[in-house]
Amino acid sequence: MSGHSKWKTIKRQKGAADAKRGAMFTRLTREIMLAAREGGGNIDANFKLRLAVDKAKANSMPKENIERAIARATGADKDAAAFESLMYEAYGPHGSGVLIQVVTDNKNRTVSELRRLVTRSNGNMAESGAVSWQFSRKAYVAVPRAGHDPDKVFEIAVDAGADDVITGDDLIEIYAAPDHFGAVVHALEKAGIHPTESELRMEPNQKLELDPEATVAIMKLIEQLEELDDVQNVFTNVEFSDAALERMAA
Repeated sequence: MSGHSKWKTIKRQKGAADAKRGAMFTRLTREIMLAAREGGGNIDANFKLRLAVDKAKANSMPKENIERAIARATGADKDAAAFESLMYEAYGPHGSGVLIQVVTDNKNRTVSELRRLVTRSNGNMAESGAVSWQFSRKAYVAVPRAGHDPDKVFEIAVDAGADDVITGDDLIEIYAAPDHFGAVVHALEKAGIHPTESELRMEPNQKLELDPEATVAIMKLIEQLEELDDVQNVFTNVEFSDAALERMAA
């Protein structure tokens, strides 16, 4: 399992307070509304919406909240039109690269909040393209190792267009070009294999290895950014070492 996936697992195991769960629901609602606005409210015909709904269900979001979000985006109430999806770039501490994906109805507020946290962590906001060139957009699909034959998963994923399949102790992680995202997920599900996570990520072309103390500083900045309501995802080019993960889990 990659360092970033291990960190996600650690954060889930540590649990979330009610306030953090509420913030998560806010982010999930915006993601569902944007997907429904862009591709319609039919989950079967809108793969992006289906992924957003699956993520919401995985985070125990009530069914009525999901249905309300879709209705708000596709019905007479056009609240979703006020939101837009943006990607901001920053130089984090110790020369790290950071991409911050947001969904916001107020860009000035969002930029101000991002700049405050990044600056406080000895980083600074960057111009468009200054950091993003170090990343590539990839589809990411995770399948539990338990109960699944890695060779079978590998064969199905590669036949559907996957570029890379990594088998770890707990997860089988699949990477593919965005154009093959739907095909990979559909092929796995057709074979009775249901991913625990499916999303588009910005993957670093080359990872930056830092000492544990410096890595923890990056991880703490990411945690702070993720607590903002407008932030959907944060990506970095820093490799999360086992030593850094142990410090964050303590």
